[in-house]
Amino acid sequence: MSDIFVLSQKKFKDAKNLPLILFEYFDKKVDLSPYEALIFTSKNGVLALDKITPSWKEYPIFSIGSQTSKTVRELGGEVVYEAKNSYGDTFAHEIKRRLKNKRVLFARAKVVTSSLNSILRNSGVKLHEEIVYETKCNECEKLKKPPLNSYIIFSSPSTISCFFKCFEWDESYSAVVIGEKTASFLPKNISYILSKKQTISSCIALAKENITKKKGK
Repeated sequence: MSDIFVLSQKKFKDAKNLPLILFEYFDKKVDLSPYEALIFTSKNGVLALDKITPSWKEYPIFSIGSQTSKTVRELGGEVVYEAKNSYGDTFAHEIKRRLKNKRVLFARAKVVTSSLNSILRNSGVKLHEEIVYETKCNECEKLKKPPLNSYIIFSSPSTISCFFKCFEWDESYSAVVIGEKTASFLPKNISYILSKKQTISSCIALAKENITKKKGK
């Protein structure tokens, strides 16, 4: 039986956890009074800003995906727009007209891989960016390498970077990737399966499907 690994601390049904990435939420002051709307491109942005000030719930939220939106709603915020496609650049093009000439805060990670910020600014959005958290790699010594024939789910460029910082890829592994942007960060010699939906649950379902197919051969 092949194991399926999610590379974070969060637990998912039918998968094992390999906590390769950690999130550090920054303790800082953020004044939201100048803004008319907020943008979140991850649930960690929501959680980080919630620790800073509860007043973010008073603003209309533009969210990149279902998991981010779920976190917003669970904490009492209102999502006025959810991305049709969970890619930063595409998301920016979806919302640029709605936000033109508005003062908007993008609560983000220290490192971002999309061009959402420049796309919005070039489209007339008065965008301000506030770095509210950082993604870090866990200490490799604390982690155990996945066994042979495992399915490894890469849900972000950070998970790829941290995985290869700690481990070498084994030919028996299968890579399942959450989206094309993340896939572009994989080493070119590694083949992968791309999830149609950009959620970890969908990646797990895809891995299970492939395991079942292999059993049937």
